[in-house]
Formats: sequence, structure tokens, C-alpha cells
Amino acid sequence: MEERKDRIVVKKENGVAWLTINRPDVLNACDLDTLRDFQVALKDFESDSSVRCIVITGAGRAFCAGADLQSLINRRGEGKLSISDDLRYGFNPIISKIRSIEKPVIAMINGVAAGAGMGIAFACDLRIMSESARFVEAFAKVGLVPDSGSTFFMTRLLGLTRAMELAFTGEGIDAKECERLGIVNKVVRREDLETETRKLAEKLARGPRSIGLSKRALNRALSLDLEGALEYEAYLQEIAGKTHDFEEGINSFIGKREPNFEGK
Repeated sequence: MEERKDRIVVKKENGVAWLTINRPDVLNACDLDTLRDFQVALKDFESDSSVRCIVITGAGRAFCAGADLQSLINRRGEGKLSISDDLRYGFNPIISKIRSIEKPVIAMINGVAAGAGMGIAFACDLRIMSESARFVEAFAKVGLVPDSGSTFFMTRLLGLTRAMELAFTGEGIDAKECERLGIVNKVVRREDLETETRKLAEKLARGPRSIGLSKRALNRALSLDLEGALEYEAYLQEIAGKTHDFEEGINSFIGKREPNFEGK
């Protein structure tokens, strides 16, 4: 099933929801309408039980160039610009939803991911990157501060020293360096990108509900000490142990067959 919108393309198949930012003429930079459509799509994926994995990508040769600067310039000239409101009501809900939704989210990075686009990619659970793609922390080049979760994710994925370098210089990281640093799961040829992403996404879509619970545990562990993490693991394990998928996992183990998980 494919739903075409002005700025977002949504496709659902085989348990996977594909969300494509569809503004290739501006390298998929996001204006406010695009961000609202993005938010609506994520809320739909969250409530749709048939969706068990989500892929985010961009149309054409870019993943996402971040905020639409022309839109910012136009609204600034009209006296209607509040960058903080753009973040609070535009990008920030997207970043929060990607992290909180109890389904795996994959960034299929087909081209440059710059500024807030880098924040979106870093917020995703897994990243598969074209060998021709790159991340660019572009804020310094326009006199702004890293946003859309960039300060949070860069320090954790890259370490403080490298995060400072990118934030201060506005420079980028190519795919080869991303792979070396371990901030992407796989780098592939551009022509293989969709195939490799689909393979992983459909594998995860066949997985148990505990994938979403594991995501909760790993997110929470970022702010817990060891004792807190142990207790939260025990809490989530109690939930997982009462799922249909745990029962199926046990039965398939006893029956020496592959499990047929239903995500519930």
C-alpha cells in the first residue's frame, strides 16, 4: 500500500513502513509542513500493529539537508521566525518519537545527512549507509548551534572530542570513516542500499515484541547506574515473559523449528 503526500511518501509492505522525505529539489530539507507530515506518519506507524519495523530515507541524492533555510529566510523577513518554536514543534517531536516508538527504526542513508538531517539519522536505532553518503554537522557554517538531538547523539556515538570538532568546524564524516568509527551498522554500494536495508528491515519485522522492549531498556540504560539498569531489565523481562511471542519462542525451541513471531 502506498500513500503519496505532497512532501512525504509512505509505503507499507511485509511488516515494514517506509517513510521517504520527498523534496529532492532541495535535498529533502524540511519546512514546517514537511515536519508536520513526518510527525503524522510516525504516529500512524506507532498505532498500526501491522507495522513492525520502520525505515526512514530521502528521495533522490540526499537523505535530508536539515531545515529548509529558504523557508527560514522568508519567515525571518516577515517577522514570523522563531527557531526555538520550529524545533519544539517541528524537529524535536520527530526525534523523540523515533527514540520512544517500540519498533526498530532504520535510517537508510542514501546521500548527505546534514544538520537536523544528521540528527534524524543519529536518532534512528540502526543506520545503513551508501558508500557515497556523508554526515555534515552544518550548523557552524550558518552561525547556529547543533540541534535536533545532535549534541546528545554526537557525544555518545562519536565521543566528546570528535563531537566538539564537528560542532565547531561544521565539517563532515564520509562513509568510510563512519564505518571505522562504528556509527553506522553497514556501508554498502549505492545500488545495493535498498536491497540490504530491506533484508534487515524484513528480518526485524519478523522478530518478537521483545525487540521493542529491548529498545526501551537500552534507551533507559543511558541514564541509569548498574543497579538501576538491572532492576529495569527485570521489570521488562516480566513483561516479555507474558507475551505470545515468548510462548512461541519456547514452543519452537522445544519443537526444534523456526519461531513464527507475531509481535505481540
